[in-house]
Amino acid sequence: MAPETDAAEAALVAGARQGDEMAWLRLVQAHQQPLFRLAFLVLGRSFSAADAEDVTQEAFVRAYLNLDQYDESRPLRPWLLGIVANVARNRRRSAGRYWAAMKRWWQNNDEKMVVAPAHEQRSESGELWQAVQGLSAQAQEIIYLFYFLELSEAETAMALGTPAGTVKSRLYRARQQLRAVIARDFPGLYDEWQEKHEPG
Repeated sequence: MAPETDAAEAALVAGARQGDEMAWLRLVQAHQQPLFRLAFLVLGRSFSAADAEDVTQEAFVRAYLNLDQYDESRPLRPWLLGIVANVARNRRRSAGRYWAAMKRWWQNNDEKMVVAPAHEQRSESGELWQAVQGLSAQAQEIIYLFYFLELSEAETAMALGTPAGTVKSRLYRARQQLRAVIARDFPGLYDEWQEKHEPG
């Protein structure tokens, strides 16, 4: 979560709108890590951490230029996450057929870069992160927003630009996918998953 309180963050946004560079820098520092991780997830394994950083920077530039469109009555982070997700999707699509061919070469010849979440303290966290990497891009996005960033369903819907009802159905499908991946590839996590996510 961002270190700023809602009131402090609102004051920073107001300052940034008036051209206060330090206010904007504090907002960037508060949100850059979750935006970077979402960019990395949306881009997919065929892109590098440098690509994710480029996407994150572009998203912050777009956000700054469009601060007047931000609704102050809503949380800032989902709005920023929505921008970075759109930029990352556009970057992924723009690569086209050339990148699809290069992807196969990349996967066969280069080491994959793994970006672990900042709160990875135990081996189970690392394994869970790896399990999430085995999901579809859409499932990864929603799992990351809802569980890793602990956004509400409404905030997740805002970040993804989808209705709240769509978030519910996507979460259900993503949990089913994740459950299958954990059962297949990470049996040590399966009991813990059953305890936390299955009906009692």
